[in-house]
Amino acid sequence: MGLPQRTEAAPFHFTYIDRITGDNILETMKAQLDDIAALLAGISEERSLYRYAPDKWSIRQVINHVNDTERVFAFRAMWFARGFSDPLPSFDQNVASNTARADEHSLASYAQEFRNVRESTLSLFRNLPIEAWTRSGVASGNAVTVNALAYIIAGHVAHHIAILRERYLPS
Repeated sequence: MGLPQRTEAAPFHFTYIDRITGDNILETMKAQLDDIAALLAGISEERSLYRYAPDKWSIRQVINHVNDTERVFAFRAMWFARGFSDPLPSFDQNVASNTARADEHSLASYAQEFRNVRESTLSLFRNLPIEAWTRSGVASGNAVTVNALAYIIAGHVAHHIAILRERYLPS
């Protein structure tokens, strides 16, 4: 489908969408699998508990958040792609993070979970009929297309990986 138009999602979603430069979102998503695996493999379990400030998430919490959020956006894409028109509720990342107890699980488990979630996401989008990509619905009170959701998913990952590299793992 190509990069979403500004009418395909709320302005704040372009924080994520604008991080994607290519127009083959499935190839971008696939490439992120190996990039994320390599990044996470270089982080020790001990280091994965690091927070760059007292009120910030640990690396494990960040990856757990990335996994949770991808599931939410992929569900939204499936919902609208399949023709459902009921609006979907908001996703409060803080509620999810506060109840996940992410630091009690290994970074390795979250890395594997990312791979599993992303493979599922790729399967969903690969198997959509072409007309499904232009379908839209309302989530969190904002209209969004299935196409935009694919870019939001990849852009959200890119956003958090950039934060990890800049604030958690500076060279």
